[in-house]
Amino acid sequence: MSTDKPSVRRVIVDEGSAGQRLDNFLLRELKGVPKTHVYRVIRAGEVRVNKGRAQADTRLEVGDEVRIPPVRVPEKAAVPEAPAREFPVIFEDEHLLVIDKPAGVAVHGGSGVSYGVIEALRRARPAAKFLELVHRLDKETSGLLMIAKKRSALVNLQDQLRDRETGKTYAALVWGDWPDKLKVIDVPLVKFVGSDGERWVRPGQADEPEAKRSISLVKVLRRTPQFSLLDVTIKTGRTHQIRVHLQQAGHPIVGDPKYGDFEKNRALARGPAKFDRMFLHARRLRFNHPATGEEITVEAPLPPDCAKLTHP
Repeated sequence: MSTDKPSVRRVIVDEGSAGQRLDNFLLRELKGVPKTHVYRVIRAGEVRVNKGRAQADTRLEVGDEVRIPPVRVPEKAAVPEAPAREFPVIFEDEHLLVIDKPAGVAVHGGSGVSYGVIEALRRARPAAKFLELVHRLDKETSGLLMIAKKRSALVNLQDQLRDRETGKTYAALVWGDWPDKLKVIDVPLVKFVGSDGERWVRPGQADEPEAKRSISLVKVLRRTPQFSLLDVTIKTGRTHQIRVHLQQAGHPIVGDPKYGDFEKNRALARGPAKFDRMFLHARRLRFNHPATGEEITVEAPLPPDCAKLTHP
């Protein structure tokens, strides 16, 4: 633990934190302090907003003064800091940033990963007051990722995603000949933790309490002797949705390390194509601009290794 004696801090809420809940604000200000301790000091009335007691769900406004009591912050473990890194920019203005994320890069640190896209971007842009992920992509998935540059944009875009007002289309290459008649997959999904401690998803039954309705629309773009290239538009954004939907239909995604055909994946990686990643790419995104309301469509071309596999 740090030997420095902590002292009371008074923080003025700026535009980047306006609209945020008090608990989330404190968790960011007191990085490394256990959540349980943060909630304990709020309940005890030690945290004040404008000199008055406040609840965990109190929404902060620009100019609010937050009194943060003395809290010991554990010394940081020797975790390597994220190297500064920029990513290919598809769209950017003062409200948001849309990048083309490479495969194999996590969107944020955690679960055995020291850092991801968001930490690298923050290091690359030290002057940016606010950079937050609007949504997530699996580490193995490439393609379009939205990052908010203002809290108002974050809230607006997440509301659009929740209300299914955005269009998210992925390119997926699957093993085998996808049946033309299978255009809508409406199969509920259940999240669970496996014996390996990993997070998994499986198809469920509509009457299962944990099952969440999940809908994917599928269109065949191209066929080769081995593969089918699909356009998959998701109407719900469940964890691993596309990966599990396509696998349960009998056509797993090429290169999927979790739900795929491992023998075929290994042969492809060792063969002349040397293709050793999951072929799932977030290629098109449609949303309304959080400030102007204008409909925006952004697209990211297939990465070269994926394009080569579909045009041998």
